[in-house]
Amino acid sequence: MSSKILTSPIPYIALLLAHLIWGGNFVVAKVTLQEFPTHSLAFLRFALASLLLAPFFLAETKKVKIKQKDIPNLILIGIFIITFNITFFFAGIQRTTAIDASILTLIIPMLSVILGWIFLKEKVYTINLLGIALGFFGALVVIGLPQIILGGYKPEVLLGNILMILASVSWVIGAAISRKMLKIYPSLIVTAVAFLVGVITFFPPAVREYLVDPGWPERITMLGLLGLVYMTALSSISAYFLFEWALSKTSLIAADLFQYIEPFIAASLAVTLLGERISFSFIIGAVLIALGVYWGTLAKEFHHKHHKTHRT
Repeated sequence: MSSKILTSPIPYIALLLAHLIWGGNFVVAKVTLQEFPTHSLAFLRFALASLLLAPFFLAETKKVKIKQKDIPNLILIGIFIITFNITFFFAGIQRTTAIDASILTLIIPMLSVILGWIFLKEKVYTINLLGIALGFFGALVVIGLPQIILGGYKPEVLLGNILMILASVSWVIGAAISRKMLKIYPSLIVTAVAFLVGVITFFPPAVREYLVDPGWPERITMLGLLGLVYMTALSSISAYFLFEWALSKTSLIAADLFQYIEPFIAASLAVTLLGERISFSFIIGAVLIALGVYWGTLAKEFHHKHHKTHRT
């Protein structure tokens, strides 16, 4: 992969920028959700993003027609990458810390390897499986396994961490379907349709939230509006477009490896702006996850070249 970065750096720069933006999104979302109802924020985020993308989407569809047989897959991308992923993410980030949430997203590359092994029949080696097992054990430590054993865990935080893992699972499934569609359609079309699916699915619960508390828009401050702008213009449009475009030029595993950046950005901002603390168990779990991701994914190419007889 290193040779590809040197010869064709633009897709990897796009991935870097996307994950830098998403790294900041952990803290921005946690702050913004203090002012917005969960589904209302999601609806507004993708409704505004869809409006901004609409002229470009319509222009693109004049050149590339969407085939009826591909519509179910395009809708599925939206359901997994937008509806499920954002629902789990928002619900999780409200209950756990931005630091825990960001490090748990590192299981995405390992999930990608498992998905490729089971459904795409990709080659996986013993060292990859050991790495994945180590990474998932690290995730259990971050989730709160030591606290559960010792009896000092917080149910709300535990639930939040589990929801973050479900967000990662839904992202991996959606990204796998997305890669297939990106071979047929431009990233703009795939992204715009996914956003539209998000708008439609988030609308009913957003209406319900307004009926329950019609006065919430009056309590929004400038900080909340800035958070909405960040998540719409940067986290939604810019980062999603950069990721989808880069994914069409690289592999799913290579794209997911750039998630290493997100926890460092999120942790730095969370400690500085939110006053969150990094616990010893978190450090242990983070190290185990990082090693697990390396042995489970990054080492896969090297192992494939030098240990072909160890295929599992």
